[in-house]
Amino acid sequence: MTSPFSVLVLCTGNSARSILGEAILNQLGAGRVAAHSAGSKPKGQPHPGALRLLARRGIDTSPFRSKSWNEFTGGDAPPIDLAITVCGNAAGEACPVFFGAPLKAHWGLPDPADMTGSDDEVDAAFEETWRLLEMRVRAFLALPFETMDRAALSGALAQIGQMEGAA
Repeated sequence: MTSPFSVLVLCTGNSARSILGEAILNQLGAGRVAAHSAGSKPKGQPHPGALRLLARRGIDTSPFRSKSWNEFTGGDAPPIDLAITVCGNAAGEACPVFFGAPLKAHWGLPDPADMTGSDDEVDAAFEETWRLLEMRVRAFLALPFETMDRAALSGALAQIGQMEGAA
């Protein structure tokens, strides 16, 4: 049996979008994908809105933590096949650049952690981010990525990054 395709979802703080991306990839890609998330400047803990959303979806929140991408660069780190950045360039965010993965993609989205207001308003922003990420993950999982050549997969990943809501 071949190993699952290893995906690292990256953002600056690793508290919201990248955590949701990890959860969606692992949930929908079980067996085909092994997803992780990290940040270049981790916040130290997942955003409460992300944890509430995961709990509402019946996903155990205990494995999720805000961690540094340094955990994925050492000799004992899992091999990474694809690094996906999810930070929003339109908001002036500086996306981290991960040098350890052979493939890179950018699926920029607005940060729901920037939402202020009531828990209901914050939760609505997280739900929208989930919807946009899930759409991208489903498009990725519809690809025969295990057998695609690098150029074709890179092109498909770039198209996925331009889907609705791209930031």
